[in-house]
Amino acid sequence: MSVAARIARRELRGGLVGFRVFLACLALGVAAIAAVGLVRAGIEAGLKDQGAVLLGGDAQMEFTYRFATPEERAWIEARAQAVSEVVEFRSMAVVGEDRALTQVKGIDGAYPLLGEMVLDPPFPLQDALAGADGLAGGVMDRVLADRLGIAVGETFRLGTRSFRLGAVIDREPDSATAGFAFGPRTLVRTADLQGSGLLGPGTLYETEYRLLLPAGTDLAAAQAEAEAAFQGKGMRWSDSRRATPGVERFVERTGSFLVLVGLAGLAVGGVGISAAVRAYLEGKIATIATLKTLGAEGRTIFLAYLMQIGVLTALGVAAGLVLGAALALIARPFILASLPFPIVVGLYPAPLAEAAFYGIVTALLFTLWPLARTEGVRAAALYRGGGGEARPRWPWIVALLALAALLVGGAVAFSGTAMLALGSAGGIAGALVVLMLAALGLRRVARAVARSGLARGRTALRLALGAIGGPREQAVSVVLSLGLGLSVLAAVGQIDANLRAAITRDLPDRAPSYFFLDIQQDQIDGFLARVKGDPAVDRVEAAPMLRGVLSRINGRPARDVAGEHWVVRGDRGISYAATPPDTARVVAGSFWPADYQGPAQVSFAAEEAAEIGLKLGDRLTVNILGRDIEASVTSFREVDFSTAGMGFVMLMNPSALQGAPHTFIATLYADPAAEAQILRDLANAYPNITAIRVRDAIDRVSEALSAMATATAWAAAATLVTGFVVLIGAAAAGERGRIYEAAVLKTLGATRARILGSFALRSALLGAAAGLVAILAGGLAGWAVMTFVMDTSYRFEPVSALAIVVGGVLATLLAGLGFALRPLRARPAQVLRAQE
Repeated sequence: MSVAARIARRELRGGLVGFRVFLACLALGVAAIAAVGLVRAGIEAGLKDQGAVLLGGDAQMEFTYRFATPEERAWIEARAQAVSEVVEFRSMAVVGEDRALTQVKGIDGAYPLLGEMVLDPPFPLQDALAGADGLAGGVMDRVLADRLGIAVGETFRLGTRSFRLGAVIDREPDSATAGFAFGPRTLVRTADLQGSGLLGPGTLYETEYRLLLPAGTDLAAAQAEAEAAFQGKGMRWSDSRRATPGVERFVERTGSFLVLVGLAGLAVGGVGISAAVRAYLEGKIATIATLKTLGAEGRTIFLAYLMQIGVLTALGVAAGLVLGAALALIARPFILASLPFPIVVGLYPAPLAEAAFYGIVTALLFTLWPLARTEGVRAAALYRGGGGEARPRWPWIVALLALAALLVGGAVAFSGTAMLALGSAGGIAGALVVLMLAALGLRRVARAVARSGLARGRTALRLALGAIGGPREQAVSVVLSLGLGLSVLAAVGQIDANLRAAITRDLPDRAPSYFFLDIQQDQIDGFLARVKGDPAVDRVEAAPMLRGVLSRINGRPARDVAGEHWVVRGDRGISYAATPPDTARVVAGSFWPADYQGPAQVSFAAEEAAEIGLKLGDRLTVNILGRDIEASVTSFREVDFSTAGMGFVMLMNPSALQGAPHTFIATLYADPAAEAQILRDLANAYPNITAIRVRDAIDRVSEALSAMATATAWAAAATLVTGFVVLIGAAAAGERGRIYEAAVLKTLGATRARILGSFALRSALLGAAAGLVAILAGGLAGWAVMTFVMDTSYRFEPVSALAIVVGGVLATLLAGLGFALRPLRARPAQVLRAQE
């Protein structure tokens, strides 16, 4: 060890020549992962630090379709220092003939308990809601005011009540807890909604009671007490420990996914690391031969260079962590501008340790093979120019497999999503294997074509093909490094294009024009008469609508059985029917008779039932309006939610639900040219009805998907930058060989233009090969995601594919031609004399 350490120290005195690519690849990969991890940790810290402000109180008790009874309100107030009642629902904001969907929040005088509502003009909130000229006041999001063309002081209508716009909202302290909303926000006083027709029995609304608790309150104990007191009453508890679970899940999963994309960048960097180490060791052949002649064992030489790699790895990882921290700080203002809460960017140890772990293990994984090959080579073979062709011994192969397993295991542990991590690891490994085979195949084909008649008379092409097929050409490094980065971008491009195409292609044929909510029982007949008699209406579907919480399965808490499945998170739409709906086919069990009056039965969506493990005969407890209804599962239905039409996870027999207050929902399929008139007629006849334009709702989803695709594309771009560094390293490593090649060609009469053309053609062919393989890999990844994750059809998208090939060609041309000047300027006599 001491001899190896001494050799390593003396070798490192020569500086970092030959290791610049090694350091750049490692630093870039670690920086990308560290930056993503630090931003994710900063967002999570912001959510935790601002939990009470984001929630609007220390704790919140939520009810569906009802307000708390006087007894329940008294129980809440007895345990809190202050209470604020908030009611939320969707409605239509109307200004003249213009109308737009809005998320209405009815508040009391105590709102907001925490945080500050920022308005323009900067009035106190209660002053803005006071109104004037006999009209109650309201405030709304700026985007909604602009859409309706309304200015402060003008009038708008909610239901049958008119309001005066007192101000527009610049910042709402608890907006992050609202989740996905179909429309911008409007705030009014709950008391001013009386008589509007929007909060009648069975209408879709939720009430939230925000609590300020005494200092030092044990939130876990408070939750247990509340859940025991309100058992079976449909109360849902949340508190500042986890104020925004939906946002947290999104941030966690997105961050994990981007880290895994960053691992693809490290894999690309690993190719460059391996190439840099291999090139460095080839330049040290004379030194290694001399050491062996003087009696140094292979193990000593291996340890000496391993120590050097260890020092350089530490340097590269440290540089990557510093760069990643700087990137996170730079990104903070942009993230703040898009989030309704502050992020606390800092040097969090966990994401930095994760990035360092990935960097160290990747560096070891990709350097162990070229290092191990030096151990068993004889000095005589090295002096004859054999160059270290010995195969590593089996212990090193086992060590390589162990490092690969450690890297994958670390990805699984850190990401928290085993299937995503394993799938990503398998995809990266598969892509590397395919790219390696493609590179080897390219060399074989290039050699064969160069010797065939196809290249006869085409000197530049023959030279390029001969160089690609040569034993020392960097074809493998170029195709691996560039191909993997392009594969990630190709997959993102294919998925994004297919999602947009699916929305554009499928929506006009299958999706309804509008969803109508809150149709009262005494309005449904008139509603159906208006739309069914319109020749522009192709189809209309209507069904009774209630919302309930699936609280227990076979007597056990639903979440203990179904985990975090979306069916048991929050309340779900429930309906009843005497006969099976035309749009859903019963695939197991039997539907109840049309005149059934016995114990409650439920028909469950088949796919969701399989996902949470339901069987025929299972007992479900559903809380509706504070009442527990236990029903037996008697059938499973095939429900296609992808049509954006009407579908219910749970459907019950009529006698189980008909007595509960409820409204109807309807879907309308109509000629687009007639939609506006139909909407005006219905809104004028039934002001309380809410209409949701399906295309607008899907556009919101499309925007979210586009944001995800953009974030992924930026992460993939980091992978491409690393790949370009590897290309530059490969071009730099091959510069010496090109100088000699150019000297020989000049001696034989070749012009500079012909030599440059050969170099350019060589680079372009390698880039095109990497791009074509990336299209194949990206297409397969896109097909897998669209087929198995998105559950929709896949169609190859050629525009992004062409861009990938062009990008590959340009990248290799830039890297290759950047190192073509010295070979072209070299004097043949000097070069050839130096080789004697």
